[in-house]
Amino acid sequence: MLNYEEELKKFKPILDVDEVENAIYGRDLMDVIDLIKEMKSAEEADNKGTGK
Repeated sequence: MLNYEEELKKFKPILDVDEVENAIYGRDLMDVIDLIKEMKSAEEADNKGTGK
């Protein structure tokens, strides 16, 4: 039978999971509001360039 306490003592996290976690948390992700603001800024820049 398994001794869960002993197995937990042996547990080591997989390095790949730590790397993925760091990559995800290290990124500056945009939310929907940021995307809308960026799209509006781009649209306004286009309108200024075309004289509209």
